[in-house]
Amino acid sequence: MCGIVGAVSARNIVPILVEGLKRLEYRGYDSCGVAVHQGGGLKRARSTARVAELQTQVASDRIEAGTGIAHTRWATHGIPAVNNAHPHFSAGPNAAADAPGKIALVHNGIIENYEELRSELKAKGFKFDSQTDTEVIAHLVAHLYHGDLFEAVQQAMTQLRGAYAIAVFCRDEPHRVVGAREGSPLVLGVGKGETFLASDAMALAGVTDQIVYLEEGDVVDVQLGKHWIVGKQADGSLRPVQREVHTVQAHSGAAELGPYRHYMQKEIFEQPKAIADTLDAVAGISPELFGDGAYAAFKGVDQVLILACGTSYYAGAVAKYWLESIAGIPTSVEIASEYRYRDSVPNPRTLVVTISQSGETADTLAALKHARSLGMATTLTICNVATSAMVRECKFAYITRAGAEVGVASTKAFTTQLVGLFLLALALAKLRGRLTQAQEAGHLKLLRHLPVAVQAVLALEPQIVAWSQAFTAKENALFLGRGLHYPIALEGALKLKEISYIHAEAYPAGELKHGPLALVTAAMPVVTVAPNDQLLGKLKSNMQEVRARGGELYVLADSDTRIESGPGVHVIRMPEHYGALSPILHVVPLQLLAYHTACARGTDVDKPRNLAKSVTVE
Repeated sequence: MCGIVGAVSARNIVPILVEGLKRLEYRGYDSCGVAVHQGGGLKRARSTARVAELQTQVASDRIEAGTGIAHTRWATHGIPAVNNAHPHFSAGPNAAADAPGKIALVHNGIIENYEELRSELKAKGFKFDSQTDTEVIAHLVAHLYHGDLFEAVQQAMTQLRGAYAIAVFCRDEPHRVVGAREGSPLVLGVGKGETFLASDAMALAGVTDQIVYLEEGDVVDVQLGKHWIVGKQADGSLRPVQREVHTVQAHSGAAELGPYRHYMQKEIFEQPKAIADTLDAVAGISPELFGDGAYAAFKGVDQVLILACGTSYYAGAVAKYWLESIAGIPTSVEIASEYRYRDSVPNPRTLVVTISQSGETADTLAALKHARSLGMATTLTICNVATSAMVRECKFAYITRAGAEVGVASTKAFTTQLVGLFLLALALAKLRGRLTQAQEAGHLKLLRHLPVAVQAVLALEPQIVAWSQAFTAKENALFLGRGLHYPIALEGALKLKEISYIHAEAYPAGELKHGPLALVTAAMPVVTVAPNDQLLGKLKSNMQEVRARGGELYVLADSDTRIESGPGVHVIRMPEHYGALSPILHVVPLQLLAYHTACARGTDVDKPRNLAKSVTVE
């Protein structure tokens, strides 16, 4: 969730640190800070505003140096406040309140045993200025430091429980930064005579394209133009290791907005291209779309388990309908954050599918490892980042080509995930003898036309803007769908609550009379997804139940559904019915409704309160 950048160079690296924070700000924006080795000591600037304000502060304080670390925070322990912002300093035990710092540290993740360590360190004379778990690590490293920072960090790791990535430097070692990771991503950037650390390669775009992906338990010693890595062995000890250097063309994440007001709007309108790019290499349906050896591996599969969180979970919920109806394969969809904490019945012939935009989602990674520990070894990820931990952890992968998604509320990543999952359903159907040549050709034709169909839906934006005006003063909303469109209703409700802060819930329309109908009044807008499918007649009856209670209906209807606008019924007609792929079309107006409602309410669309883009803590 948070963002880390660090560097050791002969030049002033403060502009690089700040620019890296700008690129990572979408991952956490409760507070930010930078610390450097300057004038023989440690100097820092911290802010609870955005990185742009920190940049002004850094310039005003004339902070510049060749060694430093920086951080943008998503609060877990302690409110967003300057004293809780990273980097954290430790001056050592029994230090005076105004004593200069000796250790500077930034941290992503959560230390589960921080209270125990905090008590022990307090007893040793360390004074705490924050409510964070991070300050515990800074003091622990200071306590263990005896002239070699690399050794002190290695020793500290043996006492930490939880998930973390850290970058730390010491006043007494001017050209050295040490990094470590356990359950949270950290990469090493190799430059010419300079070396970098970051939580995401994107932070180093334009600085270096030579990236080392540190593995679980790695500790890295970063110095001028050189580095050493020790890795955790099976017995828990640390030994020197070599990690491959990858050439990565990282997207800066700071593309121009052009005519758009926000990145979210831009990304909604990029969906036709993102879908086309995701389908670019698909000439036919084959398991090998998901990697070499997929045919043999998928042949031994008799069920599918999907693990995901948030929006990705809803993509999996849609895929369940496709996998069972098209491929005829039993499918279960699990919320990743819950799956590993319950007793389940593993089947070694299961295809475990993880879905993640970033490929670094901590809950999903943990659920994947748990599934593997239960003997389910055939793993596949649908992911937007080819270099991510999720791709490295899974045997097979389908890389969506949505491009960098900066807005916290996912849009184009979701629709491209659905494309990847639909291809999986077709591949398994073909493998199981359930897909004729004619059916394959028909599905491929629809897929290739999909970007054009989405473009036609985007043309409905003016009508959706009109709807958004009615939602601006609302504090509650219901979303209804049936069948494979119920997950789309869930996604629509999530988008509205994420960025407009309107409380929104979604239900299968048939469940209205089992409770939610009690909420329906004239003040409760009810958004209904109404494709022309076999459940349309049932859905119309559910809509009448809403109207009979005075509820206001906002209906996204296929053109041939014969649902007409009237008192209390507002209809936007979709350009065409799209069969099994209809969910991809119907979610787009729901994205636009959330976006324009949020704009009308004046919220921070791209950086909604309390949320972060990449959820790298449990």
